[in-house]
Amino acid sequence: MPSWFTHEKAKVPTPSTVPIAEGYYAPMTAEALLAAEHRQKLLERIWQYTALSQPQFEQLYLRPIRRYADYVQQLPASESHHHAYPGGMLDHGLELVACSLKLRQSHLLPSGAAPEDQAAQADAWSAGIAYGALLHDIGKIAVDLQVEDQGGQPWHPWHGPLDQPYRFRYLKGRDYQLHGAAAGLLYTQVLDRPILDWLSGYPALWGKLLYLLANHYEHAGILGELVLLADRVSTAQNIGANPSKALQAPTHSLQHHLLSGLRHLVKNEFKLNQPGAAGWLTDEHLWLVSKTATDKLRAYLLAQSVDGIPSSNIALFDELQSHGLVDATPDGKAIWIAAVTDEDWQQQFTFLRLQPSLIWADETRPPTFTGTLEADFEVPSDLAGPPTSPGTGNATPTAVDPASANANRPNPTKPCPSEMDDSDYLGPLLELFETPEFEPSAPPSSEPELTPENNNDLGHQFVDWLRTGLLNHSLIINDSQAKVHTVNGTFFLVTPGIFQRYTSERQPEGSHIESSEAWLSVQKRFEKLDLHLRRPDGQNIWTCQVKGPRKRGKLNGYLLKDSQTISELRYDDNPFLRLTEG
Repeated sequence: MPSWFTHEKAKVPTPSTVPIAEGYYAPMTAEALLAAEHRQKLLERIWQYTALSQPQFEQLYLRPIRRYADYVQQLPASESHHHAYPGGMLDHGLELVACSLKLRQSHLLPSGAAPEDQAAQADAWSAGIAYGALLHDIGKIAVDLQVEDQGGQPWHPWHGPLDQPYRFRYLKGRDYQLHGAAAGLLYTQVLDRPILDWLSGYPALWGKLLYLLANHYEHAGILGELVLLADRVSTAQNIGANPSKALQAPTHSLQHHLLSGLRHLVKNEFKLNQPGAAGWLTDEHLWLVSKTATDKLRAYLLAQSVDGIPSSNIALFDELQSHGLVDATPDGKAIWIAAVTDEDWQQQFTFLRLQPSLIWADETRPPTFTGTLEADFEVPSDLAGPPTSPGTGNATPTAVDPASANANRPNPTKPCPSEMDDSDYLGPLLELFETPEFEPSAPPSSEPELTPENNNDLGHQFVDWLRTGLLNHSLIINDSQAKVHTVNGTFFLVTPGIFQRYTSERQPEGSHIESSEAWLSVQKRFEKLDLHLRRPDGQNIWTCQVKGPRKRGKLNGYLLKDSQTISELRYDDNPFLRLTEG
């Protein structure tokens, strides 16, 4: 495995020479933080999915990742849910980047654009998705955590990377939605000016990325969908669930649908603050009876023809929690147990707890409950060093629905990656990131040459496959379904069809890797061989008009400079195809 630090140029905090007191963490360089074997494996996967040369990968990916590591240091990603251990934020960020790039392979972006434009913008869209994934939770270090140095001085991320021994605690009563909006405080610290200048040159991508970084996932389109799905996969793997199932679950605007459904039900259907009600509104929280709320929410969304709604309450609790729509208990569960008292009436329920601002925003809220609602959890507030095992509630519910009582049971305390064998930690996740056999073990130089030493390059492998296919007739020519035609005395390679067929044939059996990035990698390598003719305007892709006995249309593709590049046999031109240029 190559070293990811051979081109280290970014400034990193200098480790403090001050003795480290008990309960404090020493600041580490990005190099040291990323040197862990499981993080090196993730960086390797990320590199393979970008299909970039090492200098390009260094500039577009490694430098932002190092700056991200400088800031998050050994902070956790959550208090007691996923990645709730020292260094969890860094692990979660890397997993999100790797997973989102893997998922990006199944999409041609920008959607609906010409193949030429999609190929030209592929690297920018991949990078935009990766940046959105990396910065997905970074706002947490600004608003969820209180960090102080050994001298008792508070640290905020706008002070610059940590350079003194530090400790942290989670803020009591924090707004669980605020971290999404707080990313704006940090993303210019991670993405430098050249990167932002580059991204801003692609208006469609730039707009979606800005919406994503501002926590407006409902407007972030495919970027928001891929990042939310990658987040689900990373979270599922860490808390012991099945990342493969999380990967397969539908995600199209699910967060938006869930929130819209909750708003509709609370405003229009639920009774509040009385015996028999579906919820109680206090000064600080909205408490919804868990079974009533989830049953009604599922029914409402199904009536709206929303796909991908979990069929069980337990799964729906997890969805609401993973999308940040309900508050987690101190031990990381979605379900709270609380007693409601209204004069002589008293009852205990299982609840989902929400922030009222999610439902009403700036609108006028209903009157708050005049009785008392007491939860059976006690939130710890002491400053902590390394996080401790989650606590549990000590009350016995009297009106608790069984499904809610069993929801989100804490898993046995799970060691953090530094205490585990790396293969155990990454096992199920890396299985999702297996790369096709045809992908190179190292990226080629930016300008490969036609030399025998380059025979392992994807472009040469593709050309060899074409030669073999034409020789043994596994590739047909000039048929209505063919991906290879003869035009103007040379071969016309239909894109993206010919590259997609190549990648599908070369994938290992059972692989889940799909089109986009895989075939685009092959197409890019083929272009760099410079075996094709360019149009008079300098573009690579030619268009042929198809006029058959029963069919008319257009085909896009590459024209080879020399037909003998892939076959010494001579073929007549396809009489039904005519170039529209030149």
